[in-house]
Amino acid sequence: MVSNFIEDYSFGKIVIKGELYSDDVILLGKKVIDGWWRKRGHRVAKGDLTKIIEYDPDVLIIGTGNSGRMKVPSELPKKLEFEVESYPTGKACDRYNKLLQSDKKIAGGFHLTC
Repeated sequence: MVSNFIEDYSFGKIVIKGELYSDDVILLGKKVIDGWWRKRGHRVAKGDLTKIIEYDPDVLIIGTGNSGRMKVPSELPKKLEFEVESYPTGKACDRYNKLLQSDKKIAGGFHLTC
């Protein structure tokens, strides 16, 4: 059975545990941190992931936006001590919900537009 933690996603909004968010979010397991900003907007860098790095997940799921415009540089996973998966945000939400059912410690960074 797939988790229902992330209940809905559409361009510019995500519903998590019954709460609507319209800014990008970081997820640390089942904790939500609203208002995730990246120094270079549509490009993820290690410095944008401080809270996630401190959380020390097994897997980081990155939602790259509705059409996948946010870039995750190929060298980024090599700079981190955990697995990184990136997908357009709709698919990333499904993957995150699925991984919540595993024994892995997961985190997420979700871009809600573009």
